[in-house]
Amino acid sequence: MRQRITLLLVLLLSVLVIAACGSQSKEDVLKDLSNKWGNVNGYELDATMEIKTGSEPRVYDVNVWHTKPDFYRVKVTQQGEDVTQMIIRNKEGVFVVTPSLRKTYKFQSEWPKQNSQAYLIGALGEDLLADANVTMEEDENNYIFQAATRNNHKSVMPSQVITVDKKTKLPKTVSVLNEAGEEQLLITFSKIDLGTQHKEEEFKVDNFAEENSSTTGSVEEQEFQVHYPNIQWEGTALVDEKKIVEDGTERVILTFEGEKAFTLMEQPIVYDAESTVPVFAPGDPADLGFTIGAITDNSISWEQNGVSFFLATNNLTREEMIEVASSVIPGGLK
Repeated sequence: MRQRITLLLVLLLSVLVIAACGSQSKEDVLKDLSNKWGNVNGYELDATMEIKTGSEPRVYDVNVWHTKPDFYRVKVTQQGEDVTQMIIRNKEGVFVVTPSLRKTYKFQSEWPKQNSQAYLIGALGEDLLADANVTMEEDENNYIFQAATRNNHKSVMPSQVITVDKKTKLPKTVSVLNEAGEEQLLITFSKIDLGTQHKEEEFKVDNFAEENSSTTGSVEEQEFQVHYPNIQWEGTALVDEKKIVEDGTERVILTFEGEKAFTLMEQPIVYDAESTVPVFAPGDPADLGFTIGAITDNSISWEQNGVSFFLATNNLTREEMIEVASSVIPGGLK
């Protein structure tokens, strides 16, 4: 009888030890993910990015190259549209390239170090480690984390849910949420190849500046339509709308006054079929989802719907400027 009890105790202890070995703590999982995502010499990935902040969801295809230490190429194409934008970081700096419009902007920027992006898996791993309050749940196949965001949208999209495949230890989806917990952006990874490296010369801007540029001649300038920010800020209102014509080009200046005052200038984009020289852009690249703009502490500029926008302010934070830019729509104020 005593031998039988001893045998049962040994079996029970063995089961408990096996169970303990098979279950990792949150800290162990985070350490594994950080090592796997951050310590590779390079990677290439494909993903889709669905933005749900507008009246209709917009879906983008995203392809990322990263080679250590600081070479990046992020290619973003809206599904159903023939316009691609790229962020390129090489030894010469950071560039935003729109090949079909033969537009290239150069930044003196440390991107992406100061602006985490959910489709950059190294930055995603850093997001998890940076949040002391990160939570982890798990189901049969996945680890599910909830963590704070660290990008330019963090004031309006403060949290993210990251689903990681248990078997591959690679991210499957990232859902970025607003303050109400509603999904605003969904990234779905379809392919991640860790260890893939591209040569330094493959990151030269000239390699991409001509891509799809054959369509430039067919670009039709759209009829200029005034756009307005669709925001509801108490105490901030449009007080003046001025139209100016210079050298045959119409420009509109919208002045908003109040606690969060700013000025928004708009004019039609001038397409130059000959110019491919990079134009210096102040500040840092700002990923607005629908386009990539340039942001400083007091301004943000971007192009959308055939219109060039420039917002200037002494009252808004970078996050608030991005909130305004993301809300701009053609037509009257609601």
